[in-house]
Amino acid sequence: MRDSLPIKNSSRYNSWPLGQLPIEFQRREPELIRNDGYIWDDPRDIVDLFESKLAKFANSKYAIVTDCASHAIFLSLKYRKATGPIVIPANTYASIPMQIIHAGAIPVFEDIRWSGVYELSPWKIIDSAARFTRDMYLDRESLQILSFQIKKRLPIGRGGAILTDSLEAYEWFKLAIYDGRDLKSPYDHPDHVKTIGWHFYMTPEDAARGIWLMDRIPEINPDTMDWSHYPDLRQWKPFRK
Repeated sequence: MRDSLPIKNSSRYNSWPLGQLPIEFQRREPELIRNDGYIWDDPRDIVDLFESKLAKFANSKYAIVTDCASHAIFLSLKYRKATGPIVIPANTYASIPMQIIHAGAIPVFEDIRWSGVYELSPWKIIDSAARFTRDMYLDRESLQILSFQIKKRLPIGRGGAILTDSLEAYEWFKLAIYDGRDLKSPYDHPDHVKTIGWHFYMTPEDAARGIWLMDRIPEINPDTMDWSHYPDLRQWKPFRK
């Protein structure tokens, strides 16, 4: 029997799908994992199942899934209240300095040779978009970012995650990714929206695909990329000083 959720929410949102989409037009992944033995009542339970599975696999206490890794980076910077210069490799994906700028900080490019992971220094945010292997969580005080883009080891197609050991961070991110909404309370409750958040949540269908793939790919994997796979961003017009 696969993992099931230990706690059931007492109050749910509306039934799913809201439009009663005919079954032949629905994505198959939720039923595929049900056939594999996973137990869920509401499709949003699938997201919680995927997060629990990721945390156990990575050896972190918590995992929070997002719609993409770039948004996971951005939210981590906002949670840390990052300001000022942030050191990153000059050879990395262009979205990383963009998220730093969007968050109100300043990217500083340095010649750093990396494989799989590197830090957004000094904020203990680790970009590990190019790594997916068992026990990959590196630092108990860090926020570690994963990517599920189609070329990654867990190729959901789109999606990301934040690994953390902090309950405070977990609770903040769970509100932040879904418009500040507390999904354990009724939608019409006056305290349903706890804070101003962002629309960065992962869909249950993508989470189900992540679960299905995790049960079928190797647990130990080499890194997919390193510094040599990327151009020097200092040569690109938006990042020139």
